[in-house]
Amino acid sequence: MRWLALLLLLGAVQAQETIAELRARSYGKGELAVERTLAQNRGFTRYLVRWPSEGLTQYGFMNVPGGKGPYPVVLVLHGYVNPATYRTLAYTTRYADAIARMGYVVIHPNYRGHPPSQGSPEGVFRVNYAIDVLNLAAIVRGQSGKGPLAKADGSRMGLWGHSMGGGIALRVAVVDPRVRAVVLYGSMSGDERKNASQIYYVYSGRSRGLAELNAPDERIKAISPIYHLQNARAAFSVHHGTADEQVPYAWSVELCRKLKALGKSAECFSYQNARHTFPSGSRADASFLAKVEAFYARVLR
Repeated sequence: MRWLALLLLLGAVQAQETIAELRARSYGKGELAVERTLAQNRGFTRYLVRWPSEGLTQYGFMNVPGGKGPYPVVLVLHGYVNPATYRTLAYTTRYADAIARMGYVVIHPNYRGHPPSQGSPEGVFRVNYAIDVLNLAAIVRGQSGKGPLAKADGSRMGLWGHSMGGGIALRVAVVDPRVRAVVLYGSMSGDERKNASQIYYVYSGRSRGLAELNAPDERIKAISPIYHLQNARAAFSVHHGTADEQVPYAWSVELCRKLKALGKSAECFSYQNARHTFPSGSRADASFLAKVEAFYARVLR
């Protein structure tokens, strides 16, 4: 029975999308629509928005600055939050708000299975989350300058990802060559074997991640972004606290080394004694936001 279960798990891995398969797909059918206005904030308006992905309706919020625009677009991708307790205004809302005040249309997606988005959460290697972001990115490009995206310039698009969201951003960046700027903050690894080990042994107490952990090496290489960094055309800005208690700081060091060895545009910052999520108002947080603002201004404007 254990042997059969392992085969079934490996079969599930084999059914997932490799980087090559993701790059061969097309994205962006349908349109983004505004569900309702959530808030009128200083410098921007927040809307609840929806868009289609793989036959499912996905939701998130969009911050649109005041003024005429057009503004570059940044997709803000949150880290792991239990889907059962997830709310649209997640812990990353303050980052989305800060980036909107810098002069960007910001869209913060709820991943599939994170209410009210439809579908089942996670899936092997979290590939479905990346597919939903790829569909969102393509829809935004195609709809820029029209309707709810009248102030958006989707040709100037960046990503921002924290923790698991960083891992999703990295996958999207190696699939979609039109992404121009990527901020990674305490990001999960681009090596899915390392992620699986952390999820299985550390995060979940051996309740999640076994299928990924038992995947054959060739599948890990086919599906892990770190083996496909040559495909990315974006500039990268990598940030990590040296005392991160959830995601090893060494993972960002490794990523930076590989990006620079490939001749990619990459700036890399460490924050001494900072943990996984910088406290609001802390020196590390202020420094991080200032660096993000300078990076996006340089690359997207």
